[in-house]
Amino acid sequence: MAGIERVREIRRLRARRKKTAKLIARVKAGSMNKDEAIRKLRRLTPGADVVIAREGWA
Repeated sequence: MAGIERVREIRRLRARRKKTAKLIARVKAGSMNKDEAIRKLRRLTPGADVVIAREGWA
């Protein structure tokens, strides 16, 4: 995978934001339970604790 590291970093960040938003939306819609979403968020991003606290899941 070629390219400037900063560009790849930004691409990864945007993908994580998109996936995080989808997980949060699924929990709010009721199609996923919070424990499962928390587990997936922790694997997805190093900032998972911030997101979990912001959503009031912890």
